[in-house]
Amino acid sequence: MTESRALPVPADDEIDLGQLAAALRRRWPVLLGGMVAGGLLAAQSTAFTKPTWEAEFQIVLSNEQSKGSGLAAALLSQNAGLASLLGAGAGSGGADQQATEVKILESPSVLLPIYTAVKASKPVSDTADWRFDTWVKGAVEVEPEKGTSVLTVRFRDTDQALVLPISRRISQAYQTYSGRSRSREIRQLEAYLDAQIAQLRPRSEAATRAAQSYAADHSLSVADGLPLSGSLKAAGGVDPEQEGRSIDIEGGANLEARRTALQQRLNALEVQISQARKAGAQVLYIASETAARTDKGSSFDQLTLVETELAEKRSRLRPNDPIVQRLERERQSLILYINQQTIALLEGEIILNQANLQSLERPKAVVLRHRELTQKALRLEATLVELENNRAKFQLEKARQTDPWELISTPTLLDKPVAPRPARNLALGLLAGLVLGSGAALVVDRRTDLVFASDELRGLLPYPLLAELRNSSDPSLTLLAQGPLAGAPQVALVPVGAIPEGPAIAKALQAALQQQDPAAQVLLTTDLAVAGRCQVQLLITAPGAASRRGLRKLQQDLQLQGHPVAGLLLVLPEPTPEAEPNFEVDAA
Repeated sequence: MTESRALPVPADDEIDLGQLAAALRRRWPVLLGGMVAGGLLAAQSTAFTKPTWEAEFQIVLSNEQSKGSGLAAALLSQNAGLASLLGAGAGSGGADQQATEVKILESPSVLLPIYTAVKASKPVSDTADWRFDTWVKGAVEVEPEKGTSVLTVRFRDTDQALVLPISRRISQAYQTYSGRSRSREIRQLEAYLDAQIAQLRPRSEAATRAAQSYAADHSLSVADGLPLSGSLKAAGGVDPEQEGRSIDIEGGANLEARRTALQQRLNALEVQISQARKAGAQVLYIASETAARTDKGSSFDQLTLVETELAEKRSRLRPNDPIVQRLERERQSLILYINQQTIALLEGEIILNQANLQSLERPKAVVLRHRELTQKALRLEATLVELENNRAKFQLEKARQTDPWELISTPTLLDKPVAPRPARNLALGLLAGLVLGSGAALVVDRRTDLVFASDELRGLLPYPLLAELRNSSDPSLTLLAQGPLAGAPQVALVPVGAIPEGPAIAKALQAALQQQDPAAQVLLTTDLAVAGRCQVQLLITAPGAASRRGLRKLQQDLQLQGHPVAGLLLVLPEPTPEAEPNFEVDAA
């Protein structure tokens, strides 16, 4: 005889969709009742709900607002300190700008007066539990149009006569708020600049007077207080390419630059004197700086005549001729005379430049103090000019100020109410009823405690499944009599639950056994004591015939009985005609 072995029971956390569907089919009246109730509730809600009317308008954000406030934004971007002081930034565009405008439109600064007006127009009993934030979420919708800078603003209310005027008030309120915000920013900037100018102007004038007075007391110019240039040429010094030319030491260069130019001039004169002395009586040295200031016309003319005559005599006479030698000596004397005269003039230039250099000498402390006063005055003056220029730019920005947005469609009331929507409400009601009805059907099916699933049934009855029967004429009964039950004189068939087919199956099984042994008997009984006196005992049950509590009690009783169970017969419902397999073979 086959030993009984337990079958695995499905885990509690596993969900068998087939069993759920079967449970819903079994409890279809409960499911249908839930759907009908959901549809009736949706219809009732639609019938008794006041119509909700909606008006909408569209606005487009201007490009100037997306990029900032024109000149004001440009100035603030160049002055981070001023921007942080005023709480203004460079701004951002695109999605950030749209999100900002949405928040502005939904803020109490814009909608609180609208909320107060709407609340005042309704009965007190209807608005006793109103709150601003919940009213905004239900009545006002601001939706950015994807890929554009357009905002669509919608207002809803159950009072049709109130929707359009309130939408116009929302549009006007936003226009007033946005203009006020930009005007306030410019006013703050102007006030700040005016205060800085008023504070800085007296300081700048005082610093300028102090620098001018100090310069006059020490015979200095404004240029003497400027920083030294990085190059000698820029400071008014001698350009190496123009060395030998006269230098205008009274020009616009500062004191240090003029002193440097004079010192370079002295060095150049020393070099020229040295070259003139080296020339001696052999070479005529001509200084371009002193040529125009020297009365040497007769000497040069004499030298020219002597050289002309010397050249003419050399062409006809010998070099040692007395006439040639005399003319050579005369020429050297004139050259020596002219060079000595040039040296004297250069030395006079040196004395003059030394005097000029000495006149430019100032104590170091005086120069540094003058430079400090001058630079302070210049810094204050430059700052004052910049503030005044910015003040003028802000005035221009204020004059050209435009609205940050443009109304591209006026508030328009829709022709039909937007709520309630009968079709949608009915669909939602039926869906809710389906969900609730399904839950109720599953609860009802579970509370019956009956086992319908074959796997669960075999798990609670851990015995070998010998056959699955459809009816008393099932061929499996003959196979069962010839196989596991062959030779058994008495077989006890124990029904588990209400099995209407039990007597017919027991009779058919007995007939199959008697074909092998005419004395064989099948006893259909629920008394385990009687079943225990038979050589073989079988359990017979069907899905939905036994409860879980009854199966557990049966298993305990079988353990107390102590006789083995040969197996389990499972009676399945008759299949529908469409599902019956067709085993007919064509005779052809």
